[in-house]
Amino acid sequence: MNIYFDSTLTDDVRRRQLYQGSIFVHRPSPGALKLCQLARELIEESFGEVDPRKAHEALPVERCVELLAALKPRFIHHPKAKEHIQSMLADLGCDIEKVYFDVPRLRTAFPGDYLKSGIAYAFHPHRDTWYSAPQCQINWWMSVYPAQADNCMAFHPRYWSQPVKNGSSEYNYDRWNRESRHSAAQHIKSDARKQPRPEEPMELDPQVRLVCEPGGAFLFSAAQMHSTVPNTSGVTRYSIDFRTIHLDDAWNRIGAPNVDSVCTGTTMRDYLRGLDLSHVPDEVVALYDTLEYETVAAG
Repeated sequence: MNIYFDSTLTDDVRRRQLYQGSIFVHRPSPGALKLCQLARELIEESFGEVDPRKAHEALPVERCVELLAALKPRFIHHPKAKEHIQSMLADLGCDIEKVYFDVPRLRTAFPGDYLKSGIAYAFHPHRDTWYSAPQCQINWWMSVYPAQADNCMAFHPRYWSQPVKNGSSEYNYDRWNRESRHSAAQHIKSDARKQPRPEEPMELDPQVRLVCEPGGAFLFSAAQMHSTVPNTSGVTRYSIDFRTIHLDDAWNRIGAPNVDSVCTGTTMRDYLRGLDLSHVPDEVVALYDTLEYETVAAG
């Protein structure tokens, strides 16, 4: 695994490296800082006098879920969030006429066992491609408040080319949207929703944990194996992530190699063009509707 810090490579070259398993780390851009500031304002407004990073010490878990159930959609659908992502993509050299992004998610990782399911789901080791993401998807992740090595996320590089037996064959993104996505706030103590997960023992070490200042973004392929780090820091981690695809790569089915994903459905309808927020052309969506194709690995 290669890790590039503040690389000046063009976006075309960066994507090819990402499809080969590299990770790119970029210092906070103006658009990223505005996105994080928006998130902080909404978080702090929602929690009022309670320190949102210490909510687990001050609030019953049910009350915290109520606050998050209102906060997270408010952030996702805030018009400024999309504007800041558009700026961020331009800041980092993307062609906004050809790059498409999905809405940003506000994630939380609470210390200990306070809240690890439903609306604050602690992700087991997984690839996003198990969840009907295309092999050309690139994930963007950043922390809202200062992160630490014991409350961030981890990459598991040995599995870049090593398949893992998993439950992706039972996952269909369209069915998930109809039946499971909107019930997240109902799962407080446990999460019974069917999600792809490893079905064999995994060795999570060696692992890579990246710690960036707020607004510092790292980019990685949707095919990277990654997981939520058990939070032993004593403070809640708030982070933002969103995903992008490049239209040329989607048309030509260029992306990371598919080593073990057999899900159906597609997330292609979720992406919005950086220029004008239009959707991915129907002809491109049709190429991915069942994911029953072989991706051309970038060379």
